[in-house]
Amino acid sequence: MRKKMHNYLPQCRTEIRRGAIASLPVLFGLIPFGLLLGTQAVQKGLSVEALALMTGLNFGGGSEFAAIALWSSTPQMLTIVLVSILVNSRHLVMGASLTPYIRHLPRRKALPALFLMCDESWAISIADARRRQVSGEAEYLSLAFYLGLASSMWIIWVGSTVAGALIGPLLGDITRFGFDMAFPAVFFVLLKGMWKGVYAALPWLVSLISAGVTWHFVPGAAYVPVGAFSGIVTILFLHRKPV
Repeated sequence: MRKKMHNYLPQCRTEIRRGAIASLPVLFGLIPFGLLLGTQAVQKGLSVEALALMTGLNFGGGSEFAAIALWSSTPQMLTIVLVSILVNSRHLVMGASLTPYIRHLPRRKALPALFLMCDESWAISIADARRRQVSGEAEYLSLAFYLGLASSMWIIWVGSTVAGALIGPLLGDITRFGFDMAFPAVFFVLLKGMWKGVYAALPWLVSLISAGVTWHFVPGAAYVPVGAFSGIVTILFLHRKPV
């Protein structure tokens, strides 16, 4: 038993290090993204403590930006919660897609792993799990790799949002530095890695156009549910069974 543990620990450390290294390209996009969110949050009146709590427990950049956009001196909490749930609903599909790769894990390990899941950690870990599957690895998803990957992103995300809240007021409007381009830049990097052809991307395109048109003509956050539901309807239409 002691010999087995002696061999396991160095391998675990190696996998954690490999996951942390794999996260580095994405971290460079998360930092300006987090700084921007932190700056916007304090401008809307959130305290640094409240922001750290939100980013640490939610860990979903899109929904957090939506929540900050809807925040006011008398916030409509029900609207913010519903929009956040809707934006984060994609995690249901993402988590389901991870199931074949984490089936070997006990629930006490699988659930904390899913808590740390975000778009970037999901995309990178799925790609690594598929590579391990092709190479014949017994466990497709390396939990230590995933831990190094996802925890690095979580720490940098919370830290950068807090840093944005602290230094944002000193910098003023940081969008003039181009920080607002961080989110679409990271998205396009992930999109490239997941690209499977034009047909598979049609639901994304329909969702994008629907949300854009709604944002232009309808005030408020209606573009969020419109974009989500139009994408879902497109998926159902493309995969409908012939009568």
